[in-house]
Formats: sequence, structure tokens, C-alpha cells
Amino acid sequence: MSNIYDLRSALEYLKTQKGQLVETDVEADPNAEISGIYRYVGSGGTVMRPTKEDGPAMLFNNVKGFPGSRVVIGMLSSRKRVGMLLDHDYKRLGWLLRNAVKNAMPPVISTKPAPCHENIYRAEDPDFDLRKLVPAPTNTPEDAGPYITMGLCCATDPENRDISDVTIHRLCIQSRDEMTMWITPGSRHIGAMWDKALKAGKPLPISVSIGLDPAIYMCAGFEPPTTPYGFNELQIAGALRGKPVELANCVSIDEKCIAHAEYVIEGELIPGVTMREDINSGTGKAMPEFPGYTGDAKGNDIPNYLPVLKVKAVTTRNNPIMESCIGASGEHVSMVGIPTEASVIDLIERSMPGRLVNVHAAPCGGGKFVTIIQFRKNNINDEGRQRQAALIAFSAFSEMKHVFLVDEDVDIFDMNDVMWAMTTRFQGDVDFIPIPGVHTHVLDPSNDPAYSPSIREHGIACKAIFDCTVPYYLKSEFERCKFLEVDPKKWIPDWK
Repeated sequence: MSNIYDLRSALEYLKTQKGQLVETDVEADPNAEISGIYRYVGSGGTVMRPTKEDGPAMLFNNVKGFPGSRVVIGMLSSRKRVGMLLDHDYKRLGWLLRNAVKNAMPPVISTKPAPCHENIYRAEDPDFDLRKLVPAPTNTPEDAGPYITMGLCCATDPENRDISDVTIHRLCIQSRDEMTMWITPGSRHIGAMWDKALKAGKPLPISVSIGLDPAIYMCAGFEPPTTPYGFNELQIAGALRGKPVELANCVSIDEKCIAHAEYVIEGELIPGVTMREDINSGTGKAMPEFPGYTGDAKGNDIPNYLPVLKVKAVTTRNNPIMESCIGASGEHVSMVGIPTEASVIDLIERSMPGRLVNVHAAPCGGGKFVTIIQFRKNNINDEGRQRQAALIAFSAFSEMKHVFLVDEDVDIFDMNDVMWAMTTRFQGDVDFIPIPGVHTHVLDPSNDPAYSPSIREHGIACKAIFDCTVPYYLKSEFERCKFLEVDPKKWIPDWK
């Protein structure tokens, strides 16, 4: 949608859409209360029930301890709302992003004064304090501290200034000018840049842009092989909007930031400086992770995995809006799941064109662990190709754990329908295909030797394919009930 270019224009659009945004002027505490409220309103994902899958985003206009600041949460927690914000059918978003990758549009440096620089706060000022400037919420009372969960980190390769990248990392505010940064080992391009900086003994400048155009957030979750090292995901956002993302030069470091961001935190990762994530809380916990469990706090017992971002400046728009999400919410599903769908679609379409109907990275897997592939068998020779498609999906996204294969008459966005297919079109002794001893994701607590003696190391799992498709020669015996096609609007005018 061309008239959306930042968070504020996205909010103005949502105000025109019934049931997509609620506001409150009642004071809310960022310390666990905001997330506690939104858990009921529209978090979804793997958050413990009760929660709401398609609830509205929520804007808090009165944030305790932060006069003049606001907090918005849940902008992307509903897939349908993501479709609205990208002006596209929510069931075909994977295809939209797949095509955007192929029509990448590089970002540009804005020639106008950047809105993110309307207010500038420098760390050398004795009154500077991140904890008072940035209303970062905690998700739960046992979190390690206030977390920036929607911070788009931007960095540049220390050895090649032509290579820059953006990634979302979890950042915990620890002091007036320090944040810890969790970089999942081996899975992020900024992690590779940090490794190079460490070897050279040099700091790595990083900007953290918060409160952005939803199109930017929706592209940050891409990973190899779709976006190899050197491919800046901001190019995908440009393709989605039909115009380049506008960048600005940072005020205190040699790096770029998003010009229309609500907040920008500028700093450097410093070699040799690590910190326990729960240094202030002592809870041993970090924050809710996408599988639905609270993650353990990371510490300096894992060398170089938890570096410290030494902050040099914070810049903001006037009356800035902090954007946040619950770690286990549907927002995570949207940001990592839909790019995963795009990657799976691209590889399968290139391998066996014309047979893939659609792909859904399901909320029950946090957007990472569970993928549903809707496959069309055109003739008897396609029997077995559906399982090949599942193997391709695993290669598209290494952290995937389970793939469900279904026919074209199943609604892959309705888990009841998927489970119906599994109930009536699946036999465990012939349709279950285990793939043991494969690396998946360290945040799945069942991927551990304590859970099963078949697992050698933590993070290793048994991946599995659940083939819930009807054998081609039996398709005529598995036809669903055929109802009369009608238009409900004739009887219910506001039917959607």
C-alpha cells in the first residue's frame, strides 16, 4: 500500500479498518503490565491460553514513567492484518514476498532531514539514561529486564563496506548506556560481521531502529539460502512498497539507520566485553521465546555469544512510539513464518513447477517449526513427489521440524481442517516419515538428550514428515461433501 511508509501512516490506516486497532489513555506500566494486557487482547501465537489469534493491535498513550511516549504492540500479530498492511490476500503473502525477493529495490540515503533525528540524546550528557529514554517493556515479571523486541539492527561488514545487513535481535537494557545482545550462534549475518570484528579486535558499529513500516519488519526474517550473505533484506521491503526504503546517517557512529524510525539507538559492540543477561534481575530467565517457553538467561560462560552494545546516542521522533511484541506471540509467527513460506515456495516451484498450491508456516510452531504444504498431484506420476517437496522444505529452512502434507481441498490456514486431513488421510505405519539426528533449533526443549537417548547433543532432533495426502489412485473415494454455493451477503449484508 503506497500510502504506508512508516509506523505512523500504518497506524492511521488501521484506524480506518474496523477492529484492527484499539487505543487506551489509561496509564499502563511497561514492566510486564502492557504485555499482560495484550496477552488477552490479541497476542495469539504460542502464548498460553486464553489469548486471541486475530485480535487488534493496541496503542498505549499513557505509559507509566515515560511522559510524551507511547507504546504500540501487536501490529503484526494477526496474519489478516499483515495482509491489510501489505495490501494483499493474507493467504498468499508467501507468494508476495517470494516475488519481492526477485524484484529487489536497494535502499537510498534520504536527502531530507530525517524524522528520526527530531530529538538527539548523547551518552556523554550526564543526564543520559536509556532506562528513562526508551520505554521498552518486559514481557513477564520474571524477565531479565526491559527488552527491545522490535529493534532492527543494522551493521556493515568490517572487511567490505559494500556489504550491510539488517536483523532483529533481542536486546536487554542493562544500564544507562549498555544493552546485551543475543546473537543466535551461526544463524545471523550480523553474527558473521561480529566474528570478523572480534578477530580484528575492533568494535562493530550497530544502529537499532524501532517503530517502522510493517513492510520492513516483514522482510527482516529472511535467511539463507533465499537471502545469502551480502543480500540486504531492506531491498525486499522496497520491492513490496514500490519505492526504496529511506536511510539516514547516524549521528554518533559510522552506520545507517531507518530515516522514519520512531527511535534509533546507536552504539558499538565491544570486543572482550560480555555480560550476564540477568545481571539485574537474577531470575535465571530471559524472556518468552517463540516455542512458548521462557528462555534461560545467557551468560558470559558462552564466550562472545552475549556481547554488550555500548550506546553512544539515542534519537527519536517527537512524541515517539515504542513498538514492541510478546516473544511468543503471533507477531513472531508473521515475521519469521511468512518469509519461510516464501523460501519454501521458491525452492519447490523451481524444482517441480505447477504442483505446489500453497504453504503455511503454522502458528503452533512459532512460524519456524511446523510447515503445512498444500500439494496437487496432477497424475499418477506425481505420487511421491509430495514427499520430495517436504524434503525441499527442510533444505529451505534448517530450523523446520515437522512438515504436514495435504491435498488441495484442505484449508491450510485452519488447523482443524489440517487435523481432519491427518485423522482421515493418514496412517502412522505408512505415512509417517522420521528423519532422525538432524540439527534444528536449540530453543525446542525436547531437542535434548534428557528427553530422548536417541539425541546426541542439544539442538539435534528427529524431523518428521506427516503425509496426509490421499494416494492418487484413491482420490475419487475421498471427495468432500459438496454444498450449494451461495453468497451469504444476501442474508447478512456485512458478512466478511
